[in-house]
Amino acid sequence: MLNETNFITESPMRAVIQRVDRASVTIDHLQVSSIHKGILILLGVARNDTETDSDYILEKALNLRIFEDENGKMNLSLHEVKGSILSISQFTLYANLSKGNRPSFTESMEPNQARIMYHQFNELLKQEGFPILEGLFGAHMDLSFTNSGPVTIIIEF
Repeated sequence: MLNETNFITESPMRAVIQRVDRASVTIDHLQVSSIHKGILILLGVARNDTETDSDYILEKALNLRIFEDENGKMNLSLHEVKGSILSISQFTLYANLSKGNRPSFTESMEPNQARIMYHQFNELLKQEGFPILEGLFGAHMDLSFTNSGPVTIIIEF
């Protein structure tokens, strides 16, 4: 049985990376972003995260060798396959269920700061020259994607 002492109070920045054949985000029945071959990044920002955390997540995500080469081996990066990125902010990656079944999100960064961190992260992706599309921070979004493989990688720093 878990209790409060079993949980780390300093949560790292988290990203869930999914290799996708296609992914899209819809808000109020209107598709706002759509990509084909690439990665879907679900980014969770914790209350103590810094730019150093963003840099680490970015470096790992862009250089993951999760795309298949001519021999069917996961050996190619996003850059090598000329893939796209769909980036979604997702504070629910910090759900804490230590006190019942209703999630607590106290480890998530305050929304105004998280918005800034999320946009800075996306700007860094753009500076690396990748086609990047985004969701809308704080909106109720419907995601649709085809996870290729399936390949899902969790990165924490």
